Amino acid sequence: MNSTFAPSDRAPGPPVTASDSASQTSAVSTQGTSGGRLGSLGPVGLVLAGGISVQFGGALAVTLMPRTGALGVVSLRLAVAAVVLLVVCRPRLRGHSRTDWGTVLVFGLTMATMNGLFYQAVARIPLGPAVTLEVLGPLALSVLASRRAINAVWAGLALAGVFLLGGGGFGDLDVAGVGFALGAGACWATYIIFSARTGRRFPQADGLALAITVAALLILPLGIAESGGKLLNPTTLALGSAVAVLSSVLPYTLELLALRRLPAPTFAILMSLEPALAATAGFLILGQALSVTEILAIVLVIAASMGAVRTQVGRGKPNPNPSPKAEAGPEPGSAAAPEPRRELAAGTEPPAI
Repeated sequence: MNSTFAPSDRAPGPPVTASDSASQTSAVSTQGTSGGRLGSLGPVGLVLAGGISVQFGGALAVTLMPRTGALGVVSLRLAVAAVVLLVVCRPRLRGHSRTDWGTVLVFGLTMATMNGLFYQAVARIPLGPAVTLEVLGPLALSVLASRRAINAVWAGLALAGVFLLGGGGFGDLDVAGVGFALGAGACWATYIIFSARTGRRFPQADGLALAITVAALLILPLGIAESGGKLLNPTTLALGSAVAVLSSVLPYTLELLALRRLPAPTFAILMSLEPALAATAGFLILGQALSVTEILAIVLVIAASMGAVRTQVGRGKPNPNPSPKAEAGPEPGSAAAPEPRRELAAGTEPPAI
């Protein structure tokens, strides 16, 4: 599922609030010349390009699974993304409290679990439905956080979409795959909360770099147990690195550039299109054709996500010139965007790193 850079991942693959993404990842904003060239796409184009990269990275991950298994792919993706972040961010290890480290550990554990579950899901069900089910996690968080009557409408649309996607009982989808996708969605909601907390406790992208390192260390033994020496195959390493770049590094850079000029609510709405992008990637790369009913289900979930985001935005006009304190991240649940689960893109996200 997934922004992953969370996605999950997702990224994630791989899924965080838009303003968290800007605050946590400012350390990597010093990419002057290349940033200028990428910025010529326009902020909306950058976000869409990031989403396309995430989902096509997820599709590439599926093609790699016969070689290494789902956990092997997750291990490669997180390990490569962790190395990139550690080299670029060079996080400071001293001067942090036990609470700070506890937050990073929980964030990393959540990230590892989210990505592991999402890749188990896409190994069993098509990419589009998997991302659609995963999006329900942050969507539920946004709806519950708002506590407005209109959110009953968005919840109803989402439930209708899930009902259609399952054909009334998920008879056409692997039950375990559906369970893994929903579990990844629940982790995504938790990921949003701890991404915000980590952003408030660590400067720039230090918390993200440390958390994704924790995630890589946690998932790597499982990947080795499943794939063993296959992970060291040169072709496998190259494809795994490509998944990390497409699902994490590239979306992270593109979304970071976009957030400099794009209002966070607009960013969140654009991220709501991820299920459609995932379905497109699944069709073009994996030959995963969807029925009319499944397409309608995805549209309903996208509409619910966009509506929930707009409802959150309506609670107060965003400050175009936020103070440094405000940029440390909003309270969990505010304008949660289905987005970068990508650990890096999410900013942690970032999103099926």
